[in-house]
Amino acid sequence: MTVTTTSSTMPQFQQLTIQGDDAEKFLQGQLTCDVIKLGLSYQAAAIGNLKGRIEFGIWIKKQAEKQYDVVISADCADSFKTHLKKYGAFSKFETSTPIAIYPCVLDEMPTFSHTDEKCDTWKWMARSLAIGNYWIVAATQGEFQPQELRLHQRGGMDYDKGCYLGQEVIARIYFKSAPKAFLHYVQGAGNVPAAGEKLGKIQVVNAMANAQDSLHSSHNKGFDALVIARPEHLADSDLTILELPPTLQADVARPK
Repeated sequence: MTVTTTSSTMPQFQQLTIQGDDAEKFLQGQLTCDVIKLGLSYQAAAIGNLKGRIEFGIWIKKQAEKQYDVVISADCADSFKTHLKKYGAFSKFETSTPIAIYPCVLDEMPTFSHTDEKCDTWKWMARSLAIGNYWIVAATQGEFQPQELRLHQRGGMDYDKGCYLGQEVIARIYFKSAPKAFLHYVQGAGNVPAAGEKLGKIQVVNAMANAQDSLHSSHNKGFDALVIARPEHLADSDLTILELPPTLQADVARPK
C-alpha cells in the first residue's frame, strides 16, 4: 500500500455485513436511500438521527439476496453496531464482526478493496474531495444535514420511499425550505484543519494537505477541503472555490 506522510489524519474504514430475512426491511426503515434499488456497487447513504442530521455516513451495496455490505469510518463502527443492536432487536438479521477494508481508486472513482495491495489512501482522499465523496467520522457525527452535503444529488436520498430515522425533519427541509449553507470544494493556505473544525462561519467536513505541497515538501503549505458554508461567507473568506462535478453544482433546493 502506498503511504504518503502528511499532517492530516489518514482515514480508516471497516466493513460490516448485515444478513438475514429482515435485513432489507430493517435497512429500509433506517437508511436515506432506497434499499430495494441497491446493487453490487457501493452507494453513499446515511442514517439520520431524530434531528434529521447524519449520525452515520456509510457506503452500502447488496452483495447477495438478504445480504448487505456496509462500509463506515472505523471510529464509528462500534457505535454503529450498538445502533443496529438497539433498533434491530426484534428483527431477524445478523451483523458480522467489522473487518478492515481499504480505500482505493478504480477508473478514477473512489471505492474500497478487501486487500491493501495497490491501494493508495492519499489518492482516494484527493479524488473523494474532488467529487464530493465526503466521509463522516466520529467528530462529525450529528453535525450535518444530508441535503447540506448534497447527498440527494449523489443518489443517496429517496424522498418517496417512506419513513426512516429523521425522515420527517429531512423531508420538511426538502419540501418547505432549503439549506442556506451547503457543500463546497475549496483550497486554503496554512495548516490542515480537522474534520468538524470551524473556520469562522465555515465548517470543515474533510480536509487534506494540498497534494502538490505534500509531494514536494515535508512542510504543508496549504490544504484542499470539503466544507459547509453559505456562498456569501465563502466570498468573504480567503478560501479559493474549486469546481465540484456538474451534478453537484446544481442548486441544493428542490426543483420547482
